[in-house]
This record gives sequence, C-alpha cells and structure tokens, in this order.
Amino acid sequence: MKRFLKWGAITLVAAAAIIGGIFYFSEDARQAAKIEALDKVGDFATDKMADAASDGNSVAAEFINTPIRARKISDGIYQATGVANTHLINTSAGQVLFDTGLSTQAAKQYKALEEAVGEINLSHIIVSHSHADHGGGVKLWQREGVEIVAHAEFGEEQRYLTELQGYFWNRNRTLFPFMPEEPPTNSLLAYGGIAPTKTVANRQPYWFEQGGVKFELLALPGAEGADNLVLWLPEKKILFSGDFFGPLFPQFPNIFTMRGEKIRKPVEYANSLEKIIALEPDMIVPSHKDPIKSPVKIMAGLKKMRDATRFVHDATVKGMNDGKTLEQLMVEIKLPAELAMTQEHGKISWAVKSIWEYYATWFHFDKTTELYHIPVSSVYGDLLELAGSDAIIRKAAAHVKADKPLQALHLIDIVLGENELDKDALTVRKDALEILLKRAKDGDKNSYEIYWLNFRIRDAQEKLNR
Repeated sequence: MKRFLKWGAITLVAAAAIIGGIFYFSEDARQAAKIEALDKVGDFATDKMADAASDGNSVAAEFINTPIRARKISDGIYQATGVANTHLINTSAGQVLFDTGLSTQAAKQYKALEEAVGEINLSHIIVSHSHADHGGGVKLWQREGVEIVAHAEFGEEQRYLTELQGYFWNRNRTLFPFMPEEPPTNSLLAYGGIAPTKTVANRQPYWFEQGGVKFELLALPGAEGADNLVLWLPEKKILFSGDFFGPLFPQFPNIFTMRGEKIRKPVEYANSLEKIIALEPDMIVPSHKDPIKSPVKIMAGLKKMRDATRFVHDATVKGMNDGKTLEQLMVEIKLPAELAMTQEHGKISWAVKSIWEYYATWFHFDKTTELYHIPVSSVYGDLLELAGSDAIIRKAAAHVKADKPLQALHLIDIVLGENELDKDALTVRKDALEILLKRAKDGDKNSYEIYWLNFRIRDAQEKLNR
C-alpha cells in the first residue's frame, strides 16, 4: 500500500471549493472562498505530513509539528508560525508581509494573523527567495494593487526549479519524506507562477516608507540561492532574514545541498554576511524557528559564520594549489576550535567538494574515463566473473567488521549492480549503512546525511523482505 494519497485527490477537493467561490461577485468573497478551500486542503495535507515525518525522522517531525499560531514579536510585528513562518508588519497605512510559508499552511496562517491584528489590508508581499516554503502562500495573499517584491534573480531561480521539478521531486521526497508522492497541479498549490511587480538587484537597496515605518530591502545572494532578499527595519534594528542563515543560528552554511540545485557561492555569501554585520541588528527574525533577540549572540554568530566560510574556502583553494586531491581535502579540512559550529544543516566536507567543483568543474584531471559515457559499473560483471560474488561479499563483510563501512559499500555495489536482490550482499550493505548512521548521529548530526542513510537502510530492508 502506498504511504501517501496522491495530491490529485487533494486538488479535487481544493478545486471544488474554489469553483464555489467564482459565483461571488466581490473580491472579498472570492478571497474568503480561496482561504476556506486551502484550509481544508491544509488539514488533510498536514495530517499526512505528520504521519510521514513521525517515521523515524525527528528533524522533519519538529518542523511539521510546529503549531500554527500568531504571536507578537515586537511592537506592530506579528509572526505566524508553521513549517515556515509568515511575518506581518503593521503600519497606519496598511501592512507589509514578509514570506508566506507553505501553500498548504497559508490559510491557517492567514486566519491566525487576521485574528491577531484585525482587518488585513496589505500593501506589499516580500518573498525572501524562490523556495516553495517561503513563497507558497503568495497566491493566497495576493490581491489587486499589492506590490510583490523579490530579488532580481527570483524569476530565473523559479524558472529552473519549475523546469526541473520532475527531476528534483523524488530527490526532495527522499530527504523530506513528508512530501506528497507527486507535485501538486492545482494553481493555488503548484510551485511557481509568482510574478514580482518589483525586483531588487545586488548592490542596489530598495527603500520605502509607509505609515511612518521605514523599510529597506537588501539583495544578499550566496545563502539558499542566488535570489536571497532580506528586510531591514532600521529604526527597530530588526532583520527579517528568510533562509539566509538556514534553520539554525549560527550554523555552517549549506553551500552544497544534497537534494540538488545550483552550488551556492561561498565568497558571495561571506560578502553578504559582511553587509549584515555592518547593520548591527538587535534582532534577527528567520523564516524558520524563533527570533534571535540577543545582539551579543547575533554579532558573535555572524562573525563566526563569515570567518568559518572564508576559512573553508581559503583552505580548499590552498589545497588545490598545493596539488592535494579532493578526497584528501575532504578529510583534512577542519574548522579551528574557535570557529566550531553545528554542521546539522551544512557539512564542511561537502562544502570542500562543492568549492572544488565550483572552481574546477567535474573533471578532476586524474581519470580518463571521467571524460566519457561508460560508467565504472559497466565492468562489475567482469569483476564478479574474476573474483566471484561470494569472495567479494566475504571481503566486504570483513571491512564491516573492521569498521570500514565505505570500503564495504564500494565492494557491495559490484555485487548488487548485477543482482540487486542478492540477500547476502544486501545484509552487508545494511550493516555498513548502520555504522555510517551511528557515526552521523554521534558526530555532525547532519540532517540530510541522516535522512539519506535512513532511506538507504529502509531500501535494503525492503529488498531483504521480498
């Protein structure tokens, strides 16, 4: 039985509710119908996501189980919590919204904010970047005359993520198992389709004043993509950061993301951090988790992230110039004690690999076969013929016993490449993966690594059960 109902069933519910709304004449009534439709969809989707996230996936469960509620975080500023937060800044001349959360949670966040502040009369919707958990609710909040502000690269980032959605979807579901089986197709739920009415370019801040409140938008690329936009309230010294820092603060940045997407630029990110350091914020309001309200903690964290990014970048470049291999540098480069920070989201060894390939691309100048289309797996059958599967499996099992799981996995790939249901090979693979999972949980605790290893262990066990 499949673990999820297909989104097709959900979108039929949404479509029926939305169709009911077209018989209303006023924009207010159409908006109300839209909110009710998405609210029903959100209830269904949240239940399914919670069930999936509870399946041995503690980080996912933490996000999914975040209650949706509105809270005041400063005078005139409200946050609707959820998987991703939505923020509303009240002024005497209307409200400004920063980020809009997931499409499936947007209706409940709308209702929570409406209950907290009363009538909502938006002037601006600011989208921090093109990821679905930050702009998913734009279509719900959007009304005639509302300015939609995004980074100048937002359109390009949205374009490639939309065009490659089929390729990325199952990758994302592997790492975020609470996602539905297929991308939603309903217009309110589907990714993309956001058309900014105002864009902000790098090195060209955009200012506006409304109801006596000054707003400054800064294009700061390098974090979760090329289209990062942050909101600065200079009079309050509050920074709305979106995903500029990731879900944790401080953390080593996620220069590389396992699920795919373009490599983020480390020098660009360090330069963007410099700009935030110069602001000296008293509060940072991220679009995941709670605000950071200690100026001392904020400044220390900003400087540590900047210095750690530069350290890993410079060490990688030096190692390349010194003639060291990528694999050597992935092992050798470590942060000094004074720069140590969590790698739960971004991992240093992966950053080394990303920086290397960002500068020198995929050809490492050591294997001629890298230039051509024949993979190493094409000779697995030859190796099995020469050595025999039993001998290879025995050697792999010996590597597991010697606490060398990666060597074991290389050998087991040879056997399973020819027969993916070989029980003895699958048993050794599962044992090797469990060693790596324990190391990950005891060590860096990188959530993506843990998701991946759990997925591969489940896959091995499912094949063993056939």
